[in-house]
Amino acid sequence: MVQAWYMDESTDDPRMPHRVQPDRPVGLEQLRTLGVLYWKLDADKYENDPELEKIRKDRNYSWMDIITICKDALPNYEEKIKMFFEEHLHLDEEIRYILEGSGYFDVRDKEDKWIRISMEKGDMITLPAGIYHRFTLDEKNYVKAMRLFVGEPVWTPYNRPADHFDARVQYVRFLEGRA
Repeated sequence: MVQAWYMDESTDDPRMPHRVQPDRPVGLEQLRTLGVLYWKLDADKYENDPELEKIRKDRNYSWMDIITICKDALPNYEEKIKMFFEEHLHLDEEIRYILEGSGYFDVRDKEDKWIRISMEKGDMITLPAGIYHRFTLDEKNYVKAMRLFVGEPVWTPYNRPADHFDARVQYVRFLEGRA
């Protein structure tokens, strides 16, 4: 099962867990209140997984690719890692399914505090449009992930501040219970 927790304020190596002390774990229900959805799937059968196909159909995920993030496989690795870890939002939801390796997605809670979500093989997560987030590898420095999208892919990150976008306005309304 996925693990999530509140982060400390340290600016040290982002690949470390950065758990606040005392530890403040975050459960799936709290993540759901932020619009973050989670599934545990069998990554060894992702090519023919009826459960993944059902999720894709139910959520209209029509586009898919696979990205490998490690020094040997990703062009401009250092630049991309820095870009992924820059706090940003997207105008569409972001879907990632971890096929191998591991990493962290960080999301902001309702009080603008960071929550770190530890992702490993078999974890699939959906981040809603308009949520501020970032991604980093963990100490293993390797992840292979499926990227899913509704319609054609748009990978444009809008770095914070990006509060003027309609997706952000709608997300804030959702957090306030007005969506």
